[in-house]
Amino acid sequence: MAIRFRRDELKARLRAAAPAVLPSILASDFAYLEREVSAVEAAGVTALHLDVMDGHFVPNISFGIPIVQAVRRITDLPLDVHLMISNPAEYIEPFRKAGADSMTIHIEAASDPRPLLDKIRSLGAQAGLALNPPTPLAAIEKSLPHCDLVLVMSVMPGFGGQHFDDVALTKLQALRDRRDCDALLEVDGGINAETAAKCGEAGAELFVAGTAVFSEDDYANAIEEIHSAAIART
Repeated sequence: MAIRFRRDELKARLRAAAPAVLPSILASDFAYLEREVSAVEAAGVTALHLDVMDGHFVPNISFGIPIVQAVRRITDLPLDVHLMISNPAEYIEPFRKAGADSMTIHIEAASDPRPLLDKIRSLGAQAGLALNPPTPLAAIEKSLPHCDLVLVMSVMPGFGGQHFDDVALTKLQALRDRRDCDALLEVDGGINAETAAKCGEAGAELFVAGTAVFSEDDYANAIEEIHSAAIART
């Protein structure tokens, strides 16, 4: 089993690094995957974000277990795996074995997420729960004590390069102020220096950035711009 980090260790590491930019490799050049991963690793990122799409839960297909395994072989960075799939229960253990250190499932794909979150935790991984822009916070309230991470989507999942939805800010603020929520707060979708500043002020700790990093010539500079904007407002 290609495991690098345990749940408590990873949560402490990410919280200590916050605000942290997590490059989404979905936006990288897969013809040069090792080079792309090495470049953002050299820029000093804390973890990598991997978007798994099944073409059913979201209208697109990205990659699955083989790519997670490949990335695990070429880096020791924590792998934050976002499962945008309709049947996450069937894949939690295989993705953990492939090298996922953190796995996030969607409330929209699991009417009762607690057993899945508990399963992820039982495997020693960090358990995350995501919600899409139209989904109210009330949908995940009962699950908060079982979450190590809450991923607030600021776009509808499935495609990169979308515009940021301000509804994410309201959700982040509400989660930040809840006494029953000790989860890491992550935001994904349309993240750049401008939106990272707003999210940092709202309470975000982890900032997933794909196009804003990999579309630039200088990855390190792009990451630093997002980080600097976020840290100025946290």
